[in-house]
Parts: sequence; structure tokens; C-alpha cells
Amino acid sequence: MTATNSPISAEDWRLGFAGTPEFAATILQGLIDHNLTPVVVYSRPDKRQGRGRKTQASPVKQLAAKHNIEVQQPPTLKKAEHQAVLAEANLDLFIVAAYGLILPPTVLALPKFGCLNVHASLLPRWRGAAPIERAIMAGDTQTGICLMGMEEGLDTGPVFARRTAPITSQTHGAPLEHELAQLGSDALVALLQLPADERAELLAKGEPQDDQLATYASKLTGDDAQINWGQPAATLCQQVRALSGRLPAVTSRGELQVQILDAEVTASTAPPDSATHAQPGTIVAAHKRGIVVATGDGLLTLTRLKLNRGKGNVMTPADLLNGYREHFEVNAHFG
Repeated sequence: MTATNSPISAEDWRLGFAGTPEFAATILQGLIDHNLTPVVVYSRPDKRQGRGRKTQASPVKQLAAKHNIEVQQPPTLKKAEHQAVLAEANLDLFIVAAYGLILPPTVLALPKFGCLNVHASLLPRWRGAAPIERAIMAGDTQTGICLMGMEEGLDTGPVFARRTAPITSQTHGAPLEHELAQLGSDALVALLQLPADERAELLAKGEPQDDQLATYASKLTGDDAQINWGQPAATLCQQVRALSGRLPAVTSRGELQVQILDAEVTASTAPPDSATHAQPGTIVAAHKRGIVVATGDGLLTLTRLKLNRGKGNVMTPADLLNGYREHFEVNAHFG
């Protein structure tokens, strides 16, 4: 990322912004709130969503439209005609947050001060598409955000600022995502509000990443959501908490599909020849406080669930036993 000294304040910069989901909308809102409104916003093309398959604009597009900001939605930025439109914006800085499209080298070189990415991890750990969920699933105790200069490699650029956040045994993916979006917004505004010479100096260098410490946060798939009861209870609990907001962990009882939205590791009070030695996936207790299931190591208590039956509402264990007790008797087995 290159820069030259600028005598103008960030409020006078021509900023561009690219993002798609709620995470990015939070960051865009922070810019707007601090008089740093972009001159143009890029977002992924509208998608058909929900049961009615109605076309729906992204949270970023909706926010931009509310504030009368120009919105561009090219399906790719690799074509010359789309790059020409971006070049006409004559940007000083292009800010990217969870955009979802690759920026080719020609685009990275267009803005005067380059392109800056708000990435939801402590780089070089968890480069890639799903850093929040992967951090929780791996049992990390800390994560955060980085403001990173974009280059051709995947999340490999220099880091200009970091903010940290703890991951505890109660941390879930969706609330953590919201927390990190706010941290990213605050860090970005703080950087942009630096005196012009300090801001330019910071954007000219940054902290290089150590590639040897890099880990990769691959995109989430349906396979990530499948519960393998042979795994330890602690690992399954991390999986449940990480995925509860976007791609809930799932298991089955015959034809009944069960989404697990929350769970906790439970210490066994049963004799050693019963619950603790039960086959993984076996229900060893069922009461209003939870459905207790044997795993490859320890017990997991399921405390919030959703079934592919009825109205598909989120259910407590008490709700579940009131309406579907026959599926969750002790010694029943999850597939």
C-alpha cells in the first residue's frame, strides 16, 4: 500500500466502501456517523432469499440507499468495464469489509492510498472467509480485528491497527461478529481521524505479517455443521457456539432433523458404567434443563434447539419434551 503526504483531512477524502453483510453495514454506519461518508458503495448483487425466493438487497446496499449514497453492484471486478467505473470515482482510499468479491491487482492500484480491509481476526491467524467461526471452533481464547493494507495475496498485507476481544466459554458466533464489527468501525474511524501527516505515514508502511504463523479460515460448508458425536464434548460445544447464528450445528433422530443452537459441557454424576460409558450420541438424561448426550469424551447438554417439525421455532428442552418426548427418551440415539 503506497501513500504520499496529504494536506487534507479525512473528511475531505474521496472514500469508497465495499461490503455486503451486516458486519460491513455496521462499519459503514460508523463512517457515516463520523462525517466520513463514502462517495460510492460497492456491494454484491441482490440475491433471492427465503421461502418466497424474493430478491433482497444486502444490508450494506440498504444502508447506502437510506443515505442516498451511490451503489454499484457488479458481479465481478475483473472486467475492464467495471474497473473503469471505479476508476472514475477517483478515490483516495477504498475500504473493504466482508465484500465477497476478489479485488484484482488493477483495482488495488486505483485509489491514491490503496485499499484497506477490515478483517475479523488477529492476523496472520485466520486469514480467509470465516475467521470468527473458525476461531471459536478451534478453542481460541482471543480474537479481534485488523485494519490491513490489501495486496494480491489472501489477507497477507501489512497491518495498520489491531483491536482485541476475548473468546470465553459463553461466546457465540453472532454476538462476537457484532462486537468485532463495532471494534472495526471504531479502529477505522480512529485511523481516518489522525492528523493528515500521521495518517499518511501509517498507511505508507504498516506491520508486516509473519507468514509462518498464518492459519486459514476456510469457507463454512454444510459439512462443518454436522455433529460427529465421537468428538469430545468440549469440541462439540465450540462447534455449536460458533455456528449458532449462521449455519447451526445439526444432528438427527431418524427422519427428525435437530438444529442445536446452544449447549454446554456437563460433568457426569452418573455411575462410571452408565452415562460416561454410553455410546457416543446416546441420550443419557432428558429433563427441562437439557437433553444430555454422551460424546467421545464427556457429556454435552443441549439447551436450545430447533426441529424440522411444527413451526420451526426455537425450543427449550421443556418445550421439546412437551411436544416430542417420544423422540428424546433416555437411551435413544442421535444419528
